[in-house]
This record gives sequence, C-alpha cells and structure tokens, in this order.
Amino acid sequence: MIQDGVDFAKLGLAIVDEQHRFGVAQRLALRKKGDNPHQLMMSATPIPRTLAMSYYADLDVTVLDELPPGRTPIKTRLVADNRRDDVVGFVAKHIEEGRQVYWVCPLIEESEALQLQTAQDTYEQLSIDLPALTVGLVHGRMKADEKQSVMAAFAAGEIDVLVATTVIEVGVDVPNASLMVIEHAERFGLSQLHQLRGRVGRGAHESSCVLIYAGPLSETARLRLKIIFENTDGFEIARQDLKLRGPGEFVGSRQSGVPLLRYADLEMDVDLVEMAREVAEDMLIKHPEQAERHLKRWLGSREELLKS
Repeated sequence: MIQDGVDFAKLGLAIVDEQHRFGVAQRLALRKKGDNPHQLMMSATPIPRTLAMSYYADLDVTVLDELPPGRTPIKTRLVADNRRDDVVGFVAKHIEEGRQVYWVCPLIEESEALQLQTAQDTYEQLSIDLPALTVGLVHGRMKADEKQSVMAAFAAGEIDVLVATTVIEVGVDVPNASLMVIEHAERFGLSQLHQLRGRVGRGAHESSCVLIYAGPLSETARLRLKIIFENTDGFEIARQDLKLRGPGEFVGSRQSGVPLLRYADLEMDVDLVEMAREVAEDMLIKHPEQAERHLKRWLGSREELLKS
C-alpha cells in the first residue's frame, strides 16, 4: 500500500490499525498518497512518540477503557527460568481442565549472539515433557498456508499447546486458550508483552499470563516486567513506557528516546503544556505572521513528520 507506484484516485481517509507496528516514514508515505487525508490511528499500546504528541493539539484522543463483552481479566505471573518445571506443570493442569495454551519464544533457531530458548527447541522439549498432549509450532519462516493450517488446528482444539514466535501477536482469537507463557519476557518490549497477553482472556474462563525471565536483569528490563505485572490497562502501560523510554522526535522519525524539549517534561509539566497550547492557538489567530516565523525557525521543512 505504501510503495511507489500504488496510487489512489482520491484518498480521503487512512486508518492504521496496530499503529505501534509501523514506522513514522511508513505512516507518512501512506498519508502522502492523498491530499491531506483524514487519519484514524488505533493501538492498544501507543508508542511513546504518539502518546507524547497527544499532549499537543495535533491529535484528538479517544480512550476505550472497558473490556469488550465476554472478556475476563488476566492474571499475570513472573517466574524465573529455573522454575520451568513448575510452568510445565501449570500448563498440564490447564489442559486437564479442557483449556489450551500459547507458549511464545523470541527466536526461531539458536543464535550465537543471543543464547535464548528458541521456538524449535521449546517445541521439541514440550513434546517430550507432555507426551500425552498435542504440541504445535508456528513461526514467521513457515509458508502462509502452513501457518494457516496450524492456526486452524489450534482454533479447532486439535492442538493443546501452540509454541509460537510473535506471529501470533495480533489477529488471533481462540476463546478456549486461557494460558499464555512468554519465554525470555525480559527481551520483549511493553507493547509486545501487552499484545501477546491479550491473546488470552477472550472467553469465559479465568486466564493467566506467565512471564518467564532469565537473570541477571538490567534495570530497564526489571522496570518493564514490573510495569507489565502491575498494569493491564494498555494506555497506562504506554504512559509508563513514555516515562521509561522518552518520547523520541516529533520532527524526526525516532519513536522513543531523548525528548525534543530541552527543559520541560511532558509528564511533570502538564499545566505548562496546557498554557503553551492556549498561547499557540492565540498566536495563530492574532499574530499569524509571527507564528509562521516561529514554526519555520523550529521545524524548517520537517513539519510533515508531525502529521504521522
């Protein structure tokens, strides 16, 4: 959709679902396909840059703060990787009760750089540990029809434990799956963790998410796990992510990191931001020429980046 050569006769509205999965340049490329089209961006966990921009007048924000009908709250547990046997027992208990389980890993094959538990190894080990159960495997390197076949079997209840990479992060809805195990949770970002956790809790059964972590944890990894453990509200998780990683560049493409503002803090100085917004609106109405000079001084030719 965003490649050169794809043209629209009259693009009036661009809707970007799972907005946090796209880069600034990608969203801007879609916007340029039309003459200043309307934009609707959706995300369960807004990236720091988007959340920071919502403090300004550029974005109107609507927050859906209730679970959809039929959803159940999810209990989150943190487990050290030396207690894997306990987690396997927890998995077996869930399946005895007639439920199904996701087991998510960060890599497909062994990497020399990152010695993490891989999807392939986990699939083989769980097949040994749970011989009476049906274990499936799905990852991004499989052909589309192979992935679809495995997912259909899981949805039909033919697979008890689905070992997967993050290909199941979005768009997967199996109400009977009530347990999500995430391997090496310290390696995932907050948006991914929240999205993966949201694959369970879609039925009437009590659901859980087990985050297996390997020590020693960095300070950032420890804080991430603490945030996801203590919060189930995606907007609050995004707010904590903003504090943790910084808002990135409003007139650039970085979506997190060192903030643009030299002195102000978007979290601490909300009152000042509100005052600045009022002054800006007043300048645009009463002193448009000064406002234009001010914008050119600070933005140059990069104002389009503020629209993505």
